[in-house]
Amino acid sequence: MIARVRRLLGGRHRGLVIGVLVLVVLIVTAMTITLVNRDPGVRTASRFLVGVPEPGEGAVELDTTLYLPASTPAPAVLLAHGFGGSKRDLTSQATSLARHGYVVLAYTARGFGRSGGLVHLDAPAFEVADAQRLVSYLATLPEVSKDSADNPRVGVAGASYGGGLALMLAGTDPRVDAVGADIAWNDLSRALFPNATGEQPGVFKKLWAGYLFQAAYGSRGAGGGQCGRFAAEVCAEYQRAASSGMPDAAILALLRASSPVSVVNKIRAPTLLSQGEQDSLFPLGEADANARGIAANGTPVRVIWRSGGHDGGGVNDDVRGQVQDWFDAHLRNSGTASTSFELAERGAALSATNGRRIAQTVRVDGYPGLSGAPAQARTITLAGGAQAISAPAGGNPAAVTTLPQIGGILDQALSALGGSQLEALASIPGQVATFSSAPLRERLLLAGAPTVRLTVTPRTSTDATLFVAVHDIASDGSDVLPSGLVAPLRLTGLTAGRAITVQVTLPSVVRAVASGHRLALTVATTDLAYQLPADARSYTVALDGASAPLTLPTVTGTIVRAGHPLDWLITGLAVIAAVVAVLALGALRRRRAGGFDPALRDVPIAVTDLVKEYSDGYRAVDGVTFRVEQGQVVGLLGPNGAGKTTTLRVLVGLIRPTSGQIHVFGRPISPGVAVLSRIGAFIEGPGFLPHLSGRENLRLFWAASGRPAAVADMDTALEIAGLGASIERRVKTYSHGMRQRLAIAQAMLGLPELLVLDEPTNGLDPPQIAEMREVLQRYAETGRTVVVSSHLLAEVEQTCTHVVVMHKGRLITAGSVSEIAGPGGMQLAVDDPAKAAAVLADAGITTKTVPARRALEDVFLDLVGGDP
Repeated sequence: MIARVRRLLGGRHRGLVIGVLVLVVLIVTAMTITLVNRDPGVRTASRFLVGVPEPGEGAVELDTTLYLPASTPAPAVLLAHGFGGSKRDLTSQATSLARHGYVVLAYTARGFGRSGGLVHLDAPAFEVADAQRLVSYLATLPEVSKDSADNPRVGVAGASYGGGLALMLAGTDPRVDAVGADIAWNDLSRALFPNATGEQPGVFKKLWAGYLFQAAYGSRGAGGGQCGRFAAEVCAEYQRAASSGMPDAAILALLRASSPVSVVNKIRAPTLLSQGEQDSLFPLGEADANARGIAANGTPVRVIWRSGGHDGGGVNDDVRGQVQDWFDAHLRNSGTASTSFELAERGAALSATNGRRIAQTVRVDGYPGLSGAPAQARTITLAGGAQAISAPAGGNPAAVTTLPQIGGILDQALSALGGSQLEALASIPGQVATFSSAPLRERLLLAGAPTVRLTVTPRTSTDATLFVAVHDIASDGSDVLPSGLVAPLRLTGLTAGRAITVQVTLPSVVRAVASGHRLALTVATTDLAYQLPADARSYTVALDGASAPLTLPTVTGTIVRAGHPLDWLITGLAVIAAVVAVLALGALRRRRAGGFDPALRDVPIAVTDLVKEYSDGYRAVDGVTFRVEQGQVVGLLGPNGAGKTTTLRVLVGLIRPTSGQIHVFGRPISPGVAVLSRIGAFIEGPGFLPHLSGRENLRLFWAASGRPAAVADMDTALEIAGLGASIERRVKTYSHGMRQRLAIAQAMLGLPELLVLDEPTNGLDPPQIAEMREVLQRYAETGRTVVVSSHLLAEVEQTCTHVVVMHKGRLITAGSVSEIAGPGGMQLAVDDPAKAAAVLADAGITTKTVPARRALEDVFLDLVGGDP
């Protein structure tokens, strides 16, 4: 079949065939989408239902929408939204569940949207009591299936604030038959005041707390006072904690009462827990605590550690599909409900199409947290002596590891710029101690919370605030902080100058660490996301011993593939469309530039019958053919207007030739082809941002290429270019020669196999030319290939191993410098030295010696008008 498609695409009706195929794919895909998403007749009705009265404000109405499926009676699902949201956020999920045959009641919680009342943070007496009233309302509907007269068949689901509500309701109301809770918390007092030792209280998570406070404050708008729509007691406790950075007993009790930890021992409804791996608000440990508490009752629990979270995207379709399957098993008694543990494995797999890291779902037989210890453990030895670190007064400047809601985006952006930029933000010199392992001998899948013992000696205080993290360090030195998560460590009751050793539990993360990578433990004194001490601090930090074990929870499992029943058809159509597009694009490229030539696989440049003619009839390049072999330094020699720059512009894909072609390592050149990544070049002079330093210009250039900073080899390029300390100066202070050298360093980034430079010595004085010659020769000594254009005959002789001579767009001669020049140097055999000198000067080629050798006689015949 593929062969037939190739023949059709190669014929004269290729465009028509491609159009018909694409049209067929679009039509079938549209029909499939219609089949998948067809609405069998969901009916909706919106109304306000009465909630629990608000003290001092009277009756509270809750804004609700009821979704009815085509066939009733049916089990019901109560849907709750996230903090700061409303029932509108639930429309898609509610409609999908109703299409699937459920009665769905979506509502806006008190204090948000059009609902009345104030925000009490999922308090049992308010938000949970409201939900109980809604369950009672569902019991009155004839469309809802019943277990008994006043006991509806009902499940409850939500994410974040709604997920906490779902768990709180299930632990309070025995009528709940199934739960789906996503990215929820177990204990708000621990989530907002975490401590890596497990002791309470910990370090105040001030950025997230401020973000959440503003989300509720802004929901009332003008006239909301200092508290907006927060209940007075909640607002007062937040204000006290935000002012001091320390919680009192009252706020800790309030937060704990509004947390599932207070009721998990009463949850009897089968519970699906999903938690985001990119979540600095409610990390994986919160789901772990919920799972352990619920499983202790003998209640079925399924746990999914998924991609995303509060820092990397909200609820996704895959999570909603998992919730629907869970409800099918426990509300309809249809299908199966696995109680296994699943996680999204990140860090190991690479997309073949775009090079980005992707996630795959892995099912593991035993959940690592249920037994209180990892199902599998790996011990890695860390090494490093005692290290002194300090914290500035007020904690400024502070390290940046993550930011509320955009932590995942920040991580991707910094990774695109390169590991050095990420490390500069997350690790401020003088503020961080680092302890490293040896390279790993085999790959491991880290899943859970590592532990380590640290010794801390405060030098100037009786307490300590520190931030501990595990980094994945690649063999090229690039640094990844998984999910941007750190473990805050708060120690009190210390004595200045006296050491204390503590067991530290690091953040629960999922990370596939490749063989050859190292793990590094960092201990920092600042982190922007947390409340920091106002006074300056200094500490000595050490491992518990000269070396110490880092205990890592690891898992093994099988890859799970799941999706819509018609995924096979949708995927098949996508594959067909991709095949058609690839074949069409391949046919077009082969037509324009010819195909890959295996015989030229190891040849850096092969130019064949190259012609470039412009619209006005001017032929800048006229039938040029030559080859450049590996390890050569080739000079493209000729006067201005010879066609040198035009040839180089075609070589790097800036312009297309009129006819003929250029192969680079066997690949035909056209704009945007992948083989261009193997070329480093600057054509027609450098261009830089004058207000930035040379190093910053190079970093921006490399970041724009989309390639990792770790492969830039910037230090090597700078060493070859020889700019020294000047690289840190602003480019506007550079001389012309320094700009040329910086341009060469830019072209050398990544140490490309082929370096192409257009007039690199242009405008330089003799000492600078000599330095440039050394730069190019040093680069060639690395085994790579260099092509330079020049109009200086003597310069080509001293710099290059080979020469290609062009004049008026035509090739005059090509060969090694030794063959053409001979042992006596660049000399020309002519009868009239004066005439020869005049011709050379007119051509722009300079030399101090004119007659004697016959090697360039053909060149001179062309220059004076003869036939070459």
